Amino acid sequence: MEQITGKKAIITGGSRGIGKATALAIAAEGVDIAITGRDEAALKETVILLQALGVKAIYEVFDISDFQAVKKGIANIKTAFGSIDILINNAGIAAFGSFLEMEPSQWEQILQTNVLGMYYVTHEVLGGMIAQNCGDIINVSSTAGVRGNANTSAYSASKFAVIGLSEALMMEVRKHNIRVSTLMPSTIASEMSLALKITDGNPNTVLQPEDFAELVVAQLKFNRRVLLKSAAIWSTNP
Repeated sequence: MEQITGKKAIITGGSRGIGKATALAIAAEGVDIAITGRDEAALKETVILLQALGVKAIYEVFDISDFQAVKKGIANIKTAFGSIDILINNAGIAAFGSFLEMEPSQWEQILQTNVLGMYYVTHEVLGGMIAQNCGDIINVSSTAGVRGNANTSAYSASKFAVIGLSEALMMEVRKHNIRVSTLMPSTIASEMSLALKITDGNPNTVLQPEDFAELVVAQLKFNRRVLLKSAAIWSTNP
């Protein structure tokens, strides 16, 4: 397996949940981390934890659904880091309700954040990866992106789109030694899922953010000849 010490990573939505757990796990491997999000106080707290692991850690405050804000924030990170080796598109939102109950504005917000937000961030990072002929992009979808369910139409639509976008991009940039992967967690005890009352977060039965982070680290350390196209992670408990 490869060593990833000294690489530079961006993690969107990196101040809490699986983004935070992943940032900490990668930092423990010696990777410098830039996290993004909308809550500056939470970002500052996470950066302190990352710096305690002996790596360079910075943050940028922006909403990934705002392309101009994304351009400015990613430019600042590039200035600080010089190059980006790893991008983890983790930030996203969720809301559930019947097809007719959900307002069009809520549908639009979910698609704007979960699909276009991922596109915006990747758009600003990809050129540098192509120039250096190397990189890893990990896009976080969901098992709701491979199987729809009642009252998940907007969220599932966005996560199906993430999978399609990821696969198309993977086929496009493999020739540049860039690995694009889609990871699809089932229910994880994150702040978002707890707030939406999707789970009680019981660590004996429900996936924890650290479980997802372990998968990300293992994937990044694969030999460069190995590309994990996609993977779903489930709890052993139904």
